[in-house]
Amino acid sequence: MGDETRARALDNTDRSLIDLLQKDGRASFTALAKAVGLSEGAVRQRVQRLLRDDLMQIVAVTDPANVDLTRQAMVGITVDGVDPREVADKLSELTNVHYVVLCAGRYDLLAELVCRDDDHMLDVLGEEIRKIPGVSGTELFVYLKLAKQNYSWGRLTA
Repeated sequence: MGDETRARALDNTDRSLIDLLQKDGRASFTALAKAVGLSEGAVRQRVQRLLRDDLMQIVAVTDPANVDLTRQAMVGITVDGVDPREVADKLSELTNVHYVVLCAGRYDLLAELVCRDDDHMLDVLGEEIRKIPGVSGTELFVYLKLAKQNYSWGRLTA
């Protein structure tokens, strides 16, 4: 299903369910049903459809610092001689790369790294990222303090 079709497939109830689940991914079908005015079964079917159609995901999010991944950074990557999408695909395969975007501007790609410590980050950058064919340059932006982290991607309801 294309992105345009998916966007049109969301009605106000779907949007409300997504909004509620963004606030509390563990909300019960009973609580969701009360909030949107449907039966528990109808809500269960809607949530299952939203998951099945890849319109949303429900995941557990860890705090990297609490699982011995204390060093995070964004790396700006310039690409030369190959399609940046090929490099993005290779980056996406790396265990310590958690986010990859193709972009316009100074860099062709941005990738987020989550590592144990500085030595580990240096290894990932030097032994993995810089060895990907087409990577012609990198600039590392080490996170000193994460001021905001949000997975709601904007409210879907007014």
